[in-house]
Amino acid sequence: MASAAEQLAANLNLGVLSKATELKKRIWFTLGALIVYRVGTYIPVPGVDASVMAEMLRSHGGGILGMFDMFTGGALGRMTVFALNIMPYISASIIVQLMSAAVPSMEALKKEGEQGRKKLNQYTRYLTVLIAMFQSYGIAVGLESMRGAFGGAVLDPGWFFRISCMITLVGGTMFLMWLGEQITARGIGNGTSLIIMSGIVAGLPSALVNLLELGRTGALSPFFILLFLVIAIGTIAAIVYVERAQRRIPVQYPKRQVGNRMFGGDSTHMPLKINTSGVIPPIFASSILLIPATLAGLTTDGPSWLQFISAQLAHGQPLYMAMYAAMIVFFAYFYTAVVFNPEETADNLKKYGGFVPGIRPGSATAAYFDKVLTRLTTVGGIYLVVICLLPEILISEYGVPFYFGGTSILIVVSVTMDTVTQIQSHLLAHQYEGLIRKARVKGRR
Repeated sequence: MASAAEQLAANLNLGVLSKATELKKRIWFTLGALIVYRVGTYIPVPGVDASVMAEMLRSHGGGILGMFDMFTGGALGRMTVFALNIMPYISASIIVQLMSAAVPSMEALKKEGEQGRKKLNQYTRYLTVLIAMFQSYGIAVGLESMRGAFGGAVLDPGWFFRISCMITLVGGTMFLMWLGEQITARGIGNGTSLIIMSGIVAGLPSALVNLLELGRTGALSPFFILLFLVIAIGTIAAIVYVERAQRRIPVQYPKRQVGNRMFGGDSTHMPLKINTSGVIPPIFASSILLIPATLAGLTTDGPSWLQFISAQLAHGQPLYMAMYAAMIVFFAYFYTAVVFNPEETADNLKKYGGFVPGIRPGSATAAYFDKVLTRLTTVGGIYLVVICLLPEILISEYGVPFYFGGTSILIVVSVTMDTVTQIQSHLLAHQYEGLIRKARVKGRR
């Protein structure tokens, strides 16, 4: 049987693609929406001297500011209308998802189907506005306190600037949230993920130029640059392999007789991914660990204890590496427990008459799912630690840009794989519809 990649290569030909009118419209719509997003990352916030913000990022770009600037595609460093990007929406989505697993009333909404999902989406939008307002106010106040070599970052500080900055940044975030939903509905792939990925990819050329510049100036040897590129390719290959890896649990449905006909008796499988949590653990761990170092870097007269903690949690320090690995594993288990409920899955399987061969339905099946998922999450957590710590060492020791970090590579590779899979699904659906039309025409003849 041909693999998915071989099937995609066989289906992606000019003849099929030229006839897939709906797919072409979706691709063009996605490209147009991403172009609109990239144009918006260059529209500045009124009343801000972006050069001061860029100077601040150059001085303290190793903290959480540098990471968020990478996710925004440089919009934060240029202080544009999309400086917050879609990150408040992602934070709100994660909070609502966690609450839907912990709060009984929200968990009931989750089980109501389409109507319940609409209500949860509405809650997510409201929470996005609140988070964006809070973050935009913090950015406005922070900009007023920033001063560069040629003056302050804000030309006319005061409440008028704070309110206008908040309106601009919140409006930019809400527009990106709407744009992401439009890409998901009318384009190809997940709109939110594509927006983040396009921001990261937009910075890759300059990051590669900076890496080659380090080699030209002698800061890095040509052998190290070549070794680094080999490691990067190997990392991408490992991500592709692990993200596609599955543990297939066999599921059997018994035969049942309805009237004179026999139904059921089918055998299938339940696929469980090795890395169920995706890129959430590295993002959470990085954000939490980089906050003390960022606060200490932005405050020149901060308390001594904050300076001590930031020094111990700096890039390359043993304590930072140990806590980073531990928090990645912790969030991998935590988020996997949120997105996969063994008891609920076992009950649904029992309700439809399915069972795992050799395992009794009900609580025994739930315990079996929990045991398998625990082992898979252990392997997935170790995989995330290796993927994220190896680039972290290169960043701390040799000054490699954030764009070559484990989190950014994970996002780019995962979103690319998901988008290619959706394109393949559209092509297969188009071919299937074409075969049905041919069969109907032949039947009429």
